[in-house]
Amino acid sequence: MLGVSKQILAFYYGWYGTPSVSGRWVHWTNVDAAAERIGDTAHYPAFGPYDSHDQAMLRKQVAQARAAGITGFIATWWGRGTFDDQGIPLLLSAAAGTGFVVSAHYETVTGKTPESRMIAAVTDLDYILQRYAGDKAWLRALGKPVVFVYDRAATQLTPAQWASVLAKVRRDNPGGVIVVADTLEPAYISVFDGAALYNVTGNTWHKPPGEVSYWAHGAYPKVAAVAGAGRISTATVIPGYDDRELGKPPPRPVTDRWGGEIYRALWTAAVAANPDYVLITSWNEWHEGTEIEPSVEYGSSFLEMTAPFARQFLGAAK
Repeated sequence: MLGVSKQILAFYYGWYGTPSVSGRWVHWTNVDAAAERIGDTAHYPAFGPYDSHDQAMLRKQVAQARAAGITGFIATWWGRGTFDDQGIPLLLSAAAGTGFVVSAHYETVTGKTPESRMIAAVTDLDYILQRYAGDKAWLRALGKPVVFVYDRAATQLTPAQWASVLAKVRRDNPGGVIVVADTLEPAYISVFDGAALYNVTGNTWHKPPGEVSYWAHGAYPKVAAVAGAGRISTATVIPGYDDRELGKPPPRPVTDRWGGEIYRALWTAAVAANPDYVLITSWNEWHEGTEIEPSVEYGSSFLEMTAPFARQFLGAAK
């Protein structure tokens, strides 16, 4: 544990578009508003399919998250000039002056050779840091901006290659940076500044709440401890997981919500483990059914469940 300010951060997807705002559907398919169905999601948003470039919607999302005790969003980032990249300034604007923070989730490294991927990783991280991390709403730890690296991106380079990449990024950005990787592999953790898991459904799928609770109480202290001294420790909670509408071959790693009992069990274990950050997967990954954002099926119930755990976790830091 690094001794940083505690945070509750929800993975956030700014990749949704609608014809009325962006001129086309982005990430929503086969929308049937009358039946409240979307072709590639398990649930239907309470506000209907929305546009991630709609500033009013972003302000509403930030307000809802803050009311539930969430302190920030980790926004998906797929590259320079992408739809989600274009939405980050809007998200930062929505967070401005509220105390809410934003970070980026670096999803994939482009390039066909190790050398080209290393160059791309340096260029991408420099872009994020120099374009966005100076904003007052950007997540910082020990005075340095924080960026998260997804497992796919992390494993596209070897630990030694990441060490070279991060050394170059730090030279390019003398104010420093803290990079948290989606991995528990010691060789990778040794070159990053923190360890995280994006999704825990591989350990919870098809299990009832009691089994999930037993697993989490045993696993979360180990996940927090694996970061070691001087690195950010995390614990990840999910409300459930259901990606069956994406057409992927069975069996799928579905984690049933059990009326919120899975989420409560994971939160209870996360608070007990006392990491630096609690990560929520997710605010709005509707395709995989991990969203806690209000839905037709669940209303605001998962935000209401979040609030007391958030108070407990953040209060323990005071």
